[in-house]
Formats: sequence, structure tokens, C-alpha cells
Amino acid sequence: MFYSKTLTISDLLREELKTPLGSLITGSVDACNDRLKSKVAEGKHRCLILVGDTVSRNAIQAGIEADVIIVDNKEMRRESPPISVEGRRKFNLHNAQGSIDVTAWNVLDSAIGTGKSAVIVDGEEDLLALAAVYVAPLESLVVYGQPGEGIVLVTVTTEKKMEVAEILSRMA
Repeated sequence: MFYSKTLTISDLLREELKTPLGSLITGSVDACNDRLKSKVAEGKHRCLILVGDTVSRNAIQAGIEADVIIVDNKEMRRESPPISVEGRRKFNLHNAQGSIDVTAWNVLDSAIGTGKSAVIVDGEEDLLALAAVYVAPLESLVVYGQPGEGIVLVTVTTEKKMEVAEILSRMA
């Protein structure tokens, strides 16, 4: 079941979400990418989804092939050079800051189902990590940035989907 309305985050929930949803990998860009490469090399994931420009740019430059990237052409809320999406099917999505737009569910579902996709967000992609975990098939790997710390690896399990559903239920 997808949500039938745009969800908006509260300030209280925003603070709570500063705690990583999965395994926090810290260190240099190279160290983070090495750990991500190792995880991908295990071959245990069905789909690799990268959320955020910095994570996507760094992974692509390290030769990591993602099934889906979700970007908004901003890094730390500042405009950044667009990431090349050549060879990927492009999906466009409007998503306001601090929200998950009602259309995000179907767009992410389509992008994941298509594979080798890029979701280009007009607005902000930060909370789309939650939507990606919710929509992704079990055993997928969702990766997003933890500002100033590193990257977060979220293995999609039934339990993780339930945890995300509980978080989403607290959004207005």
C-alpha cells in the first residue's frame, strides 16, 4: 500500500531521524566507498539504491553501479553540478523540502522496477530514503549520506520496512 497524500515531517521527527536507519560507515570518501564496494561485492542485495548527490557522485566515481540514483542537484542545500545520468532511464519528481510527495511512491516504484534509473528531484530528496526503503524489494540496499559523518547502509528487511512504516505513520 502506498500513501495517498503528501507526508510532512515534524521538527520532533526531524531530530529523531538524525539517528541512522542502518549501519553508519565513517571515514574518508574512499574508505566509505571501499566498504560499500565490499557490501555490493557480497552479491546479497537485489537492488542498490543511492539517495543523494554526494553519495551518488562518489559511488559512481568509484565505479559502483547502482540500480537507482535519487538526486536533486544540490549538496548540503547548495546547487551542485548535475550528475551524469547518461544510460539511465530518467524519472522526474517534484518533492518539497521536509516532505514525501504523494507521487513519490509510484515514481520510485517505477524507477526501481525499471532498473538503471535516475530520479531527478525538483526540490529535496532527503526524506526519499524512507520512501525508497518502503518501496524497495526485500534484500535491497539503500544508501544515503549522513552529513559530516559518512554514509548509511540500509538493508531492506521486513523489520526495516515495519520500522519505516512506523516513522511514516507519524508524518502529517
